[in-house]
Amino acid sequence: MHSPLQFMITFSYFLIFFTLLSSNLTQQTTLISPVSKDKHKNLFTLSVYLKTPLRPTKLLLDLSFLFPWTVCADAASYNSSSDHYIECDETFCDYLGFGKPSLLCEDCYYSNLTTSHSQCPSPSTMICASWPANPITNVVDAGYVLVDTLALPTLNQSTHHGQLISLSNYTFSCAPSYFVKGLPTGVTGLAALGRSKLSVQSQFGSALTTSHSLAICFPGSTESTGVAFFGTHGPYFVFSKSNKIDLSKNLTYTPLIHNPIGITDDFPISPPHNEYYIGLTSIRVNGQHVPINASLLTINKEYGIGGTKITTRIPYTLLEPSIYKAFTELFIKEASSSRFNLTVTNPMKPFKVCYSAKGLMVTNKGPKVPIIDFVLDRENVVWRIMGANSMVRVKNKKVDLWCLGFMDGGVKEKTSIVMGGKQLEENLVQFDVESNRLGFFSLLTSHHSLSCADFKVTDFAKHIK
Repeated sequence: MHSPLQFMITFSYFLIFFTLLSSNLTQQTTLISPVSKDKHKNLFTLSVYLKTPLRPTKLLLDLSFLFPWTVCADAASYNSSSDHYIECDETFCDYLGFGKPSLLCEDCYYSNLTTSHSQCPSPSTMICASWPANPITNVVDAGYVLVDTLALPTLNQSTHHGQLISLSNYTFSCAPSYFVKGLPTGVTGLAALGRSKLSVQSQFGSALTTSHSLAICFPGSTESTGVAFFGTHGPYFVFSKSNKIDLSKNLTYTPLIHNPIGITDDFPISPPHNEYYIGLTSIRVNGQHVPINASLLTINKEYGIGGTKITTRIPYTLLEPSIYKAFTELFIKEASSSRFNLTVTNPMKPFKVCYSAKGLMVTNKGPKVPIIDFVLDRENVVWRIMGANSMVRVKNKKVDLWCLGFMDGGVKEKTSIVMGGKQLEENLVQFDVESNRLGFFSLLTSHHSLSCADFKVTDFAKHIK
């Protein structure tokens, strides 16, 4: 272990770097990143520039994991002239938060992840260790902390793509090459966008002395591109046919709820305190309340279970079994009423509630089905979910169906309601940790037929296969 003086020297180096970088930029610097939806996995990806020289890189967009990681376990998969390790100081490595108390440092020379792209200074050099995980496959393995250059475009209000701003001390975990298994094609890492100090928005916010706020417009089609805004609470301009509209002025806000539980045996990969919880108090279908045990909607402060969170790791919202049963029963009942006159048909896996697409009216709000309201803050705020966000088209040579995109979470899921990717599509969501609130603008297509593509952002990593 190094001395306290060595720790202070290392820590001061990081502070000096952030100060020098931010002195050349204004406090209004807004960075953007293209967001895409993968057609096979139904997961979202974030495009960045990484390495030296800078190269377009596609990362999994994740709202929960503690820190970013990139596959770099061999020179063929990661080749940069600016990457380097962080030599071990256990106090500083612990402060960074990549490892765990039992694995803060490892021998660079004997690490099974040692690569030719960053040669060890000497055979006995100890480096900061990490513990990356693939949240889709739940694979966890030992890694190490790496520092390299990451860049994002600034926001230009006329073209949306301005100059590139580089973060030369972007700090992330190196992960084994097999970590990409189960991820969208072309993805080589994970962009951590949760509430931790190591998230992409926190690293840029600290370096540029700008807001750590993050806003994402999630695309609803694999053919269109959404956008993530870093370092600003707005404006967020969409370009309609006749003019441009600032959606930041139309956000509805609800408090973010803090879950105090960190990494435990029950939460080995993503601690709840790093995730985005909201205070859902009830669910309505076609104006009718779903009967729910209210205790399921609150977070148990001792164990971290219960409550409602938002994630991009699953395509469809998960509901605790008793909530799912009551919810689907009410949905079927309301859909069969004279207003909709819909009759359930044989479902297609993984869905349980489906309707024939024949004769089902579809508008810019999606198929005409009962509206679902997620009620927040004791009736004061409503996140409205219309057909475009509640129903999934299942079409092949044999069937043409619209199916309810909500799933039974089962008894192992520790959060009562996990809001998934389908319910986020064509929604603009602002994660404002500094003000401890979440802002949202639901279903852009229902407002003047807007969409996330109207931010006019081009995915510079779209060609990556």
